[in-house]
Amino acid sequence: MTEESAPAAVLPPSGDGAPPDRDPEAIVAGLIDRARAAMDAYENHDQARVDEAVTALAWSIYKPENARMLAELAVEDTGLGNVESKVVKNSRKTFGTLRDLMRVKTVGAIEELPERGLVKYGKPVGVVGAVCPSTNPAATPVNKAMMALKGGNAVIVAPSPGGQKTTMETVRLMRAELRKAGHPEDLVQVLPPPVDKAMTQALMDMTDLVVVTGSQNNVRRAMKSGTVSIGVGPGNVPVIVDSSADLTDAAQKICASKIFDNATSCSSENAVIILDDVYEAAVAALVEAGGYRCTLHEKAAIEGVLWQGGVLNRRVIAKDADVAAQVFGLPEAAGSAKFFMVEEAEVGGKHSFADEKLSLVLTVYRARDFVDAKRIATAILHVTGLGHSVGIHTKDMDRARDLAASTDVVRVLVNQAHTFGNGGSFDNAMPFTLSMGGGTWAGNTISENLNWSHFINVTHLVTTIPEDRPGEEEMFGNHWTKYGR
Repeated sequence: MTEESAPAAVLPPSGDGAPPDRDPEAIVAGLIDRARAAMDAYENHDQARVDEAVTALAWSIYKPENARMLAELAVEDTGLGNVESKVVKNSRKTFGTLRDLMRVKTVGAIEELPERGLVKYGKPVGVVGAVCPSTNPAATPVNKAMMALKGGNAVIVAPSPGGQKTTMETVRLMRAELRKAGHPEDLVQVLPPPVDKAMTQALMDMTDLVVVTGSQNNVRRAMKSGTVSIGVGPGNVPVIVDSSADLTDAAQKICASKIFDNATSCSSENAVIILDDVYEAAVAALVEAGGYRCTLHEKAAIEGVLWQGGVLNRRVIAKDADVAAQVFGLPEAAGSAKFFMVEEAEVGGKHSFADEKLSLVLTVYRARDFVDAKRIATAILHVTGLGHSVGIHTKDMDRARDLAASTDVVRVLVNQAHTFGNGGSFDNAMPFTLSMGGGTWAGNTISENLNWSHFINVTHLVTTIPEDRPGEEEMFGNHWTKYGR
């Protein structure tokens, strides 16, 4: 890495560690000054130039050799997930997000409504602090940077300490593409190593907007920082397999979704709830798709290893099936499977099989009927994941609508592989993202997928229209009739 190709913000301090007088606030203040200067030079009044900058960021990770290199680096850096899944994630999420962003206007006059006397103008929110997780140390920084620059902003990335090397390389690539396209490199910066809580907190405190994906501790700290904050809630997705479901199709989709990136996604299925009348057939379909049905003894062995001292065991988090099976002490047949099914009769609490597992362990519940299935799903969400998502495999859309109307989540996916559909897909209407809000149920400020609209301010030009004033009878007539004047 040369001085020319590396941002000053990326270069480590002299020596192996942080100097004793390292001042997080001073360092972040310097980055923000550079970001504001870059915004002043950014042609963010010109939608075409903004779109060129966004495309440059997308190409920095979508470029096939970069997508693979960053995937390999991420697995080496974090020990989480698998390379092929991360290649797909680096490519597919980026391409889908680029598609979404190229279809909208975000600067200048972005919408005109003459019949309402309104013209809306998009304006930058300022310098964005992007706190990113170790599960997606390349894809998430690019995803957030694309949205930030689409709004005319600059962004400073706070990497997870566990994925810092990957994120720094990702930012280097983004800056290089910006330079090629004639844009200020300091539109994208990263906190210098070693990143710690004090440095990340200073970023949260000092930027104009902070967007946090990952640690719920970081989300809570951002909300308390006094800075306008967008955080996302934890996933723990339960999926109902209804009596009318195509069991083979459902099993194949559940398998593909569960094993993607070794279940690091917040949208990965953590529990499947199967109606009684198709239970054995559905479990058989899951076995055929690649699942291993654990015995009671094997289930106990998994439970004893999965949590250590009240936290998930890093030896099994996001590990390949053969590695996890060995750590769990499962037989050789389990190691050649794709994921492990443990059957539960009741929904437990935290650190039970009802909790988020971030591993290839899938909890299976048997429901008496659809009402009971909804009860189980709700109980699971109250352990972890309220507000995030549920799924259902069914041919009965009335049941899908019932689930959506009665469950406190932002997303209900029907007959889809959850990991591939929840954060946007080419065959559904959800915006592509790697950050999914859970509404007030999850303590979040957004109840939708993070998207470009969260990175702009809107000025409304208001002119007069023909008076729109209804009569008193229209407004109060029903009330007067029912309750008197």
